[in-house]
Amino acid sequence: MSDAPQPLWRQREYMLLWSGQVVTTLGAQASGIIYPLLILALTGSPAQASWATALRMLPYLALSLPVGALIDRWDRRRVMLVCHIGRGLAVASVPLAMALDSLVVAHIYAVAVLEGALHVFFNIAETAALPRVVALRQLPQATAQNQAGFATASIVGPALGSWLYQAVGRGFPFVVDAASHVLGAAAVWRLRSSFAPALDRPTRPLRAEVAEGMRWLWNQRVVRDMALITCVLNGVNAALPLLLIVLGQERGASEAQIGLIFSLGGVGAIVGALLGGALAQRLRFGQAIGLSVGVRAVCIPLLLLCPGPLSLGAVYALASLFGPLYDVVQFSYRIALIPDALQGRVNSSFRLFAFLLTPVGAAACGWLLERGGTAWAVGVFGAVCALLAVAVRLDPAVRNAPRQPLGAPVD
Repeated sequence: MSDAPQPLWRQREYMLLWSGQVVTTLGAQASGIIYPLLILALTGSPAQASWATALRMLPYLALSLPVGALIDRWDRRRVMLVCHIGRGLAVASVPLAMALDSLVVAHIYAVAVLEGALHVFFNIAETAALPRVVALRQLPQATAQNQAGFATASIVGPALGSWLYQAVGRGFPFVVDAASHVLGAAAVWRLRSSFAPALDRPTRPLRAEVAEGMRWLWNQRVVRDMALITCVLNGVNAALPLLLIVLGQERGASEAQIGLIFSLGGVGAIVGALLGGALAQRLRFGQAIGLSVGVRAVCIPLLLLCPGPLSLGAVYALASLFGPLYDVVQFSYRIALIPDALQGRVNSSFRLFAFLLTPVGAAACGWLLERGGTAWAVGVFGAVCALLAVAVRLDPAVRNAPRQPLGAPVD
């Protein structure tokens, strides 16, 4: 008899975890595109609009390490439930303030910080929960299916959000986002697997547990270098949404057409997610990472040559095509190596590095757009991405990372 695990779509626990994530991603995509549009409408300032993204990512820098240690102590299912409820209430406060005619930019910033802080807890808990519901050999497939679901949400979400914003009312995208957290909480509530920490695990000072996770990451050369590469890449990625919005507005795009730009990017991402698992099996680790970064480095300067929203969306789709390959390769490789008792701490350490430049990239994009215009912003971020592609190609740890069974230690 074969001991092969069931297909993922037949695994109840994984499908609940996956479906809840996809629904909340759809809600986040529907409202995410509206934050900068709303702030631009209130202030007319790209710099102030960029701070909504920057502030949402700041909690990663402040909270990642202690949260990772706490997640390894706490029931991960309970953490996810509390975060869904808290994020839903935070987002729901935006349309409520709009209905009362009392919405100000400071309120939007506060929601961004609170939702970002809760997302830190949720994201680390969900990542640490995945190996509890999926066999190690299925992690690349599960990661690819996650990316396909998220990419589908990124197609529908921006178009839905921009349509609701323009045709129904400015507060309705946030209502959809809040409702998605209700559905996400319901999916997590139905999980039957145990996500509690091991009962025999000794409790040590938080600082010592954080340090253990950092040491594990730093001693794994491939994982450490990928954290640094992802750090720079995320800094560039954080600039793209506002950059695309301003480029679209310069070319006369309406809110619905701006939503189309992001939806086309989502089409590229979903095609990439469908191909990501197969490509990950055919390409070496270094080839997959180098291809993903290299394509994005080529696409960013091409944005200046785009005459309208359709061409902007087409270039964004190409840039997004290989993003899922990057995520499938590095995420499944990393998750399979980390011992279960260290999942929260190592993943939080990785995220600390990975998101270190995200608020910087978002804020820098707004500053460059106000001071130098779109040409300067595209030039700076294109140059950074090109240098990163060269660094990936020259990194021996990434270039020579071996093919090996999931779960085997990396020297």
